[in-house]
Amino acid sequence: MSFDLLSALMETQALRVASEGQVFWYTSGTVGPYYINTENLYGGPDAAGELLEFIDTEKNSQRFAFDLRERLLRQYESNATYRNVVDALVARAQSALTVDIDAVSGGERRDWFFSLTVAESLGKPNLLMFKNRERMLFDGKNATNEGVDGLCTLHIADLVTEASSYFRDWIPLVGEGGGRIAYSANVVDRGQGGIEALCENGVPSSALLRVDGALFKRLAESGYIGPAQADLLTAYYRDPHAAMRTFLLEHPDFLQNALRGGDERTRARAQLLVEGDVYGLDS
Repeated sequence: MSFDLLSALMETQALRVASEGQVFWYTSGTVGPYYINTENLYGGPDAAGELLEFIDTEKNSQRFAFDLRERLLRQYESNATYRNVVDALVARAQSALTVDIDAVSGGERRDWFFSLTVAESLGKPNLLMFKNRERMLFDGKNATNEGVDGLCTLHIADLVTEASSYFRDWIPLVGEGGGRIAYSANVVDRGQGGIEALCENGVPSSALLRVDGALFKRLAESGYIGPAQADLLTAYYRDPHAAMRTFLLEHPDFLQNALRGGDERTRARAQLLVEGDVYGLDS
């Protein structure tokens, strides 16, 4: 039986769709009908949360790369969903790459869930790139800050939206000393132009799954969502701002409940929406 990434996303809560009549609050003070936490494909929310906590706590330690590798390889052996995702990324890279690569690159934090294991499967070192712009080349036996310039890499990412982190961080970091990303393989493409932007700027890219109308149709046909949820997802995909403005106007209690009865985080996000008049509700 072939691996069904959509089922895996739903079963691990890597993809969550809001209930009918509801939407999710995002950090920016905007709202939307779905959440993607691709790292949950590692083994569900608890396992992913534990690994994120480990990364945050230990990323500056001398043993970090070694301990991360041990955890990832152990999960690869024991968790079929995670193993299938990694294997799918490897297969995608092998079919798409037209040049020999020096390393597999991945950026802090969630890319690391997949990039090191893909590197291991391909027999290549992993170029770990940190948000503070440090780089570490790790081959399973040695972790070094030397030899990180001028590499030709396969970049592995958990999620691409508009590819802002690629252009701001990862492409320039790999590019130091004449390096380049030869190919970018992503687990999920949010369908917001990132893959297209990368390809137009000389970084051939693809994803195992794209969030678009075809995906929403599959969700409905598989019984994961109802017609009203599918309609809202499709409207959001076509025009996020207009779809959420319409939703808030049609569900005035949603915003009021968040401002008055939500938890502290929800109230803060709702306040951002109101203060910024994000959806032009006052006009």
